[in-house]
Amino acid sequence: MSDLVTVDSKNRNVRIVIIAAVVVALLFGWVGVRRQMGNLIAEMTMVADPTAPDVAKLALSLAPSDPLGMWLRASLEKSVFTPERTEAAILMFEETVRLAPKDYRWWIELGRAYEQADRIDKAETALRYAVNMTPTYNYPRWQIGNFYLRQGRPDEAFIELKAATINNFAYREQVYSLAWDYFDKDPSMVEKLVIDQPDAYASLALFYAVRGRAPDALRVWNKISDKDKADYPQFVKLMSQGLYEKRFFRQALDFAKDTGIDVDSVPMTVTNGGFESALGNPEDTYFGWKLVRGDGKLDVSSDSSVKHGGGRSLRLAFRGYSKPYLANLFQTVVVEPGKAYRLRFWLRTENLKSAGVPQIDIVNANDDKLIAASRPFPLGTNDWQEFTIDLTAPGNCEGISIRTTRAFCGDNCPILGIVWYDDFVLSN
Repeated sequence: MSDLVTVDSKNRNVRIVIIAAVVVALLFGWVGVRRQMGNLIAEMTMVADPTAPDVAKLALSLAPSDPLGMWLRASLEKSVFTPERTEAAILMFEETVRLAPKDYRWWIELGRAYEQADRIDKAETALRYAVNMTPTYNYPRWQIGNFYLRQGRPDEAFIELKAATINNFAYREQVYSLAWDYFDKDPSMVEKLVIDQPDAYASLALFYAVRGRAPDALRVWNKISDKDKADYPQFVKLMSQGLYEKRFFRQALDFAKDTGIDVDSVPMTVTNGGFESALGNPEDTYFGWKLVRGDGKLDVSSDSSVKHGGGRSLRLAFRGYSKPYLANLFQTVVVEPGKAYRLRFWLRTENLKSAGVPQIDIVNANDDKLIAASRPFPLGTNDWQEFTIDLTAPGNCEGISIRTTRAFCGDNCPILGIVWYDDFVLSN
């Protein structure tokens, strides 16, 4: 038996029904298209766009019951700070909420309009409605928290702002910044807003590091277990780099170790002092030997055939190097301010010639001021000699820079010959 139903399209009544159905479908389709077009052009238009007033009118003419077009027009009214325009904006935001009562965004916009009109109770009600509607969303919490802060209600504000930081790095950074400024850079107050989870502590440690609060950064970072620290390699890299650049060397070293960088570096110790390990990329170390290459007239390389101790030394071959300054090889060592130290190292030369003889300088890495210097390297060919430099770290010094320099002898004063380094040791 067939399930097909045959319709006699020649029958007048049937044709009327078919035509009516097509007309209804077209009308519904046109209404739907108009609404979509109105919504689309409103959504794509910024309030600051010069064409926004015309776009808002067009959007509402196409889709008078679409909340987005009404929101755009209300926002334009709200942007003009006069009592009349603010009142008009409130009416339009109220209409927006009526058109879409379950959209938390419009309740937030209505609350902000009420606040602008100094209707504080209504503003709080609208904002609280948005929060209650979406209790797990960050944005409504952020908005009502800022509202409470503007109203001089910090206790309520920071309850909401703390909730806004949950699983949201962007709001977390903004909340910490707000609290930092509001509480006059008091870490104890900022930390009341930190939720008890590793990513929040990592974010706060980075926040402190960026602001040069090295002890606070390290203290908060160490609240995280070693296992969880491994989940934030990028944070650690940023913190170690930031603290090193801000010259908080002791804390930078601690963070660098957590990234797997400079794991052999120890405070008050020259890293790789015997050059048994190869010198790598200067960007891959903070507290090892940094070698800045780029001048073909100075070649620096490991040498296993000439050494004082161990299996290697470092060979510097000068082939007419004539730049007035020489700081291609250096290392930063963490030290304690006010303490006395002695640096020992061994040196060998071969056919060394120059009027601007090389030497080792020790510089305060915190302010780039010279602390002490070695005697000039011996010219000609000389077997291994021990050099010593006595120094006292200045009161502001958390790190010293050991670097090869040269005496100034003019803008075109070449160095020829070879120098070998070995067995650098810092003692106190």
